[in-house]
Amino acid sequence: MTDDRRNPGRWSAAGPLPWERILSGAASGAVRLADGRVLIAGGADAALTAQDGTALFDPRDGAWSQGRPLATARRMHSTTLLADGRVLVTGGFTGPDAFPVRPLATAEVYDPASGDWSPAGELHEARCGHSATLLPDGRVLVAGGTVRRSAGSERTLYSAELFDPLAPGWTKAGGMTDARSYHPAAALPDGRVLVAGGWVATRRDWRGGSALAYGECYDPATDAWTPTGSLSAPRSGHELTVLADGSVLATGGGEDDGGADGRLDPYCRATAERWYPATGGRWTRESDMPCGRTQHRAVRLRTGEVLVMGGGNHLLGDAGYRSSARYDPETRHWTAVPGMTVGRTDFAAVVLSDGRVLVAGGTVRSGPATPTGAPHLLTSTSELCVL
Repeated sequence: MTDDRRNPGRWSAAGPLPWERILSGAASGAVRLADGRVLIAGGADAALTAQDGTALFDPRDGAWSQGRPLATARRMHSTTLLADGRVLVTGGFTGPDAFPVRPLATAEVYDPASGDWSPAGELHEARCGHSATLLPDGRVLVAGGTVRRSAGSERTLYSAELFDPLAPGWTKAGGMTDARSYHPAAALPDGRVLVAGGWVATRRDWRGGSALAYGECYDPATDAWTPTGSLSAPRSGHELTVLADGSVLATGGGEDDGGADGRLDPYCRATAERWYPATGGRWTRESDMPCGRTQHRAVRLRTGEVLVMGGGNHLLGDAGYRSSARYDPETRHWTAVPGMTVGRTDFAAVVLSDGRVLVAGGTVRSGPATPTGAPHLLTSTSELCVL
């Protein structure tokens, strides 16, 4: 393994994961533990079958090791670091790939001190593709998601729930004003939670959904959701990143079922927008990214800048972008920076305690772009970068 700290601004290989893994979903991926290690739990294999494996990355030697498996294999779940240092895994989809989904109502908690998983109660509604956000009081807000409606259809949820690690258990929360799934959520400095965009089921077949532009905020003090500004264009597969001044940056994404005029745009968005709470929650167009992308990752660096990396264009069967770009909130412009050594989408990304960025796993190629035309070609590689 190359010491990436000697080559700032460049990506270098870290140790491989114990397995190849798809880590899709806005709330899935990696969490950094209090001791600096990184945990990945669950995900999917190349056939989109849910997995129960967990892995831990130690930044001291740049190596991954296997942890104890989840009690239930799951993908499209949420992974949330709790205030007490434990990790909550919620819901998701289990078993082989299928339509309609097979969502889970179960939750599990990981204790880094013992390395064990324990049950964390059951949600009031099974769900996958939901968001999960840590609130200032230590509770976790789970919102939206997708469920099975019938033998041949799915339904998108309005409902939300709260997990209290002190109780412990789940209670119903105020429902969203709009149903959504596969949406990112942003914990705001004032304690509220912002959700914007996402996807909603609109037809009975597996293609039956549309991207959303609508945004809303949850206030834990009132247990209520309030509409806020809408994105200038519908987005699904995008990222929301909270900036140091409390504004929120939305990047990339796509529009699965066409625009307002009904015509399909097969290209993912290069546009970026910024949400300002002080202006009543309006979104402002920012400079465009160097290229459009969806199912990428965006992280806030210690400098306050945002690094966007990887992703692809699922509508064109084009996955595994290597390219990265850096956004400066002060100048509001993007700069192209060295790309990853391996192009990837549906991967994990996290900023380490020393400021380095870690990425791991994901899809390298999809569909016709794979050597055999298989749905996914995966990677077990991970890499690090100093920026």
